[in-house]
Amino acid sequence: MKQLQNLLNFSLINLDKPTGPTSFQISQFVKNSLHLAKTSHMGTLDPQVTGVLPVTLGRACKLSEYFMHKDKKYVGIMRIHEDLPLAKLKKLMKEFTGKITQLPPVKSRVKRAFREREVKQFEISEKKGKDVLFVSEVQAGTYIRKLCSDLGEKIGGAHMLELRRTKASIFSENDDNFVNLYDFEKAVNALNEGNETPLRKMLIPAEQAIQKVLPVAKLSNKNLGQILTGKPLCEEDFLEPLQDDLFAAFHEDKFIGVYRAVKEKDIIARAEFVFN
Repeated sequence: MKQLQNLLNFSLINLDKPTGPTSFQISQFVKNSLHLAKTSHMGTLDPQVTGVLPVTLGRACKLSEYFMHKDKKYVGIMRIHEDLPLAKLKKLMKEFTGKITQLPPVKSRVKRAFREREVKQFEISEKKGKDVLFVSEVQAGTYIRKLCSDLGEKIGGAHMLELRRTKASIFSENDDNFVNLYDFEKAVNALNEGNETPLRKMLIPAEQAIQKVLPVAKLSNKNLGQILTGKPLCEEDFLEPLQDDLFAAFHEDKFIGVYRAVKEKDIIARAEFVFN
């Protein structure tokens, strides 16, 4: 079994963010509670938004980019300003699925310029008067609050009342290791009393998680020592021909790193991250 400190320095936690704190504050709370040098959250949630907030620990922070740019799923409540018939509202919401052009909100951290995003789902689950319970699955970087207000421009006004993220990339609120802050604190207290078990159950080893977002290539042991110090990969380093442009390299069950394919004479892949 991996030593707990090694696990803490290369793992993730799938946290249920409560309403109130910022995503950064949650990440810092985890960092301070576990006495880590670094943590980072994947996919900012507004303070009033709840739900899935994966947090990377230690060196796993270097892998955040490979997880973040994946689809997100939400459930929310939107208030429409005029009580439209259900059939008409459903039809109008369909106009906001597929490829859409969206201008980020004024308070967003990204450059405020129109950009294309894909909305895979924007559907009504339930409607009571002017309050609409909806489900939406979107490309990363899509603003749900803006989606609601843009719809509102066509129907006499609408705004989002509540929002919860139910899925982000490979992380879901239905996962066995999805944990709220209360249970996380209890696990930290148990750890301080010498019991590692509750915390271990919450930690997702980064080498396991990376296999769910990137294809895996198996390496031979021929030049393994040099590879672990950053050597680019050649054809002879693979057990099978390279098939993917971006991949996670493993030797047997050991995670070696993340590599990108190149065409440089004998070199066919270079490291973006080496776990040594």
